[in-house]
Amino acid sequence: MKLDFHSHILPGIDDGARDLNESLILTKALKDWGFERVTCTPHITSKYPNTPQLIQEAFDRLVEAVSETGIDIELKMSAEYRLVPQTWPEVLEKGWLMPIEDKYILMELPISKPEKMGDIKPIEEFRKVMAMGLTPVLPHPERYFYLSWKELMSFVEAGVLIQCNYGSLAGLYGLAARENVNRIISEGIVSFYGTDLHNETYVKVLSNWFNQGNEIKDFSVYLRDL
Repeated sequence: MKLDFHSHILPGIDDGARDLNESLILTKALKDWGFERVTCTPHITSKYPNTPQLIQEAFDRLVEAVSETGIDIELKMSAEYRLVPQTWPEVLEKGWLMPIEDKYILMELPISKPEKMGDIKPIEEFRKVMAMGLTPVLPHPERYFYLSWKELMSFVEAGVLIQCNYGSLAGLYGLAARENVNRIISEGIVSFYGTDLHNETYVKVLSNWFNQGNEIKDFSVYLRDL
């Protein structure tokens, strides 16, 4: 299964697609690259305090438009949960977890300012999710430049899976992120990749990268028992 594990293509609810027209442009690009299934994972953060209802409404709009446009691609709904005190405790309290493929939860850290997590300790939150019978997935660790290798490996040893971005390999986030992602890959600890697709700038960079012969990863091994 050629699955995009991480995207921001829902219209107008986070820093991804601004409107339905851009959502369709991004969705068409994903189809053209060869993706068969796309998980829509809008942020739930202090800046974008989305709820399952808001995500569902945006998702339904996109699904209808994709069907009308004739883009042959399967869409799924989830979220990218940021571990910040403004939203994460409420997500847990209200049971707002929407697993990817009924199993995986995308749990991100603040990109550049770890202090935004307040008193939240990532390892403790990962364990809470595992206690629910779900599997936490840490997205794009190559972009958390403050995260030490020791701490990253402690997450992996605790049972957290790693998702890296195709954009990091393509140089979208700069040389340091590309060096980081190559090291993570060389250690053999990556379980998933995602486009983390936000806008048409991403489309240009990723189109160039895929057109150079780089392939989409197949996740069938992770979906077999679902």
